[in-house]
Amino acid sequence: MTEASAPTGSTGAVPASAEQASAGRATPLWLSITIAVVFGVFYAYDVWEAVGNLVGMNLYADGLGIALTGGGWALLVVGIALPLVVFGTAFWLGRRRGPLAQVVIFLAGFALVQVLAADVSSLFELSGLDLS
Repeated sequence: MTEASAPTGSTGAVPASAEQASAGRATPLWLSITIAVVFGVFYAYDVWEAVGNLVGMNLYADGLGIALTGGGWALLVVGIALPLVVFGTAFWLGRRRGPLAQVVIFLAGFALVQVLAADVSSLFELSGLDLS
């Protein structure tokens, strides 16, 4: 009797390779891409908003006859990079999960980006951090 024809017994154990294959196909590719694109639009809007903040703050400082400090530039550049990094991390974490888990991960990442964007904007208020 060969190993392939031997009964597996009543334990119902699934071989590791079959378990990995089923875990890898938790969500169809088209659905994963659709979820990523829908949330990608929201993340892209945050990137666009951060670029607007960078340009606007630079023009505002230039109108006052001053320049942004290195800390101010770093904070604004982090505001641009943050949505990209969080989206990439959410995509990586949700790549082998079900559709509901992917939506929750993208939504949690988007909430994190919104909170940190609010923190960045509060640092540039009059009562915020003075980077001069």
